[in-house]
Amino acid sequence: MKREKKLQQDQLYTEAEVSPREPFRKQSGGFVRGFLTGIILAAAAVAVIFVVIPGVRTHAGAYEKVLDWETVNKIENLAAYIQDSYYEEVDVEDLREGLFRGLYDNLDVYSQYYSAEEYEQLYENTLSGTYCGIGAGLQQDAKTMRVTITRVYDGSPALEAGLQEGDVVSMVDEYDASSMELSDLVSHIKGEEGTSVHLVIYRAGEKLEFDIERRNMALPVVSSEMFEGNTGYIAIEEFTESGVDQFRSALTELNNQGMESLIVDLRDNPGGVLSSVCDMLDMILPEGMVVYTEDRDGNRKEYYSSDDESMDIPLVILVNENSASASEIFAGAIQDRDAGTILGTTTYGKGVVQSIRGLEDGSAFKLTTHRYFTPGGTCIQDIGITPDVELEYEFQGGEEDTYDYSLDNQIQAALELLQGE
Repeated sequence: MKREKKLQQDQLYTEAEVSPREPFRKQSGGFVRGFLTGIILAAAAVAVIFVVIPGVRTHAGAYEKVLDWETVNKIENLAAYIQDSYYEEVDVEDLREGLFRGLYDNLDVYSQYYSAEEYEQLYENTLSGTYCGIGAGLQQDAKTMRVTITRVYDGSPALEAGLQEGDVVSMVDEYDASSMELSDLVSHIKGEEGTSVHLVIYRAGEKLEFDIERRNMALPVVSSEMFEGNTGYIAIEEFTESGVDQFRSALTELNNQGMESLIVDLRDNPGGVLSSVCDMLDMILPEGMVVYTEDRDGNRKEYYSSDDESMDIPLVILVNENSASASEIFAGAIQDRDAGTILGTTTYGKGVVQSIRGLEDGSAFKLTTHRYFTPGGTCIQDIGITPDVELEYEFQGGEEDTYDYSLDNQIQAALELLQGE
């Protein structure tokens, strides 16, 4: 049995790292294809909770004008033909959205335009790590559209109400759960704090109904436990703003239990907010550089850990091919500063940084603006972090066994390393 894969949404950030996996998938094929596919990419509306209005500043220096007369005329002709001949009625706002998206199609896989609705969802789910809902993770079967509860978070309204992993969601208020995409269904489960949502679920063939009050919550992205030999274990699923306090709490709890060594698990962590990973490294490393960035003109910005707090115990960082972006910043800083051992397989190899700008109408764009470098001066774009100890993951149990860290060969190898130290 393999380690359970975490269901990921993307990490996007203001001057931060981005996941290699995108929730709103970019379309390939250039400006015109972006224009045509805008209709398909329109997102379901949800309440706006966060808007940044910095405006847009052009890059210093001369640039070639994109919308010359011939280009504008061609776009108008294409749009007129679509509105006149497409087999269904076309909303002109959808065509405009497609134009905005198309500007980013021929850049890279990370640069992207977001509608106001997408940006609101992006900030809620991936930047802040907080939301107002019931505290349950959902999964939808792509063929049957069946929706299943995959996780019930500790301390959540869902747990208090009695929801369980494996419950099949049938109705959310008046909405049939299998009649819509999961993102649309989730928008009906979320809502204003203090309001309630009515769920109809099936458990082992029995129909059950729940009225659950929505609350503001931080998504749990950090988990921890104490292994044998006073070895602490912390798994970070992604680097969100709220995850910083969760990481601090995990360290404090493990220290109070007498932690003498530590394993930090970054396997399958796709990245997150740059400031968050720097804050977490600051709790581990003494004063010194953790990462620096450079733009296309060579302008450099350096990020440092302070000497306010640090750890002086043996440390192992677990990584794999899905450890990307901010995870690689974490592993690269530990490796270059000789603060611990990196164990696992070579990481994803994302060494570029995206900046997000919010616009006055609530929309936003994400643009690759910088490369980042480990403290030793390595840009790991398309290369990744090579572990100090290379070891492929193997589950040591049988098909009937559920996951347990004692059957995880990489964790067991990390424990052996730490016991040797």
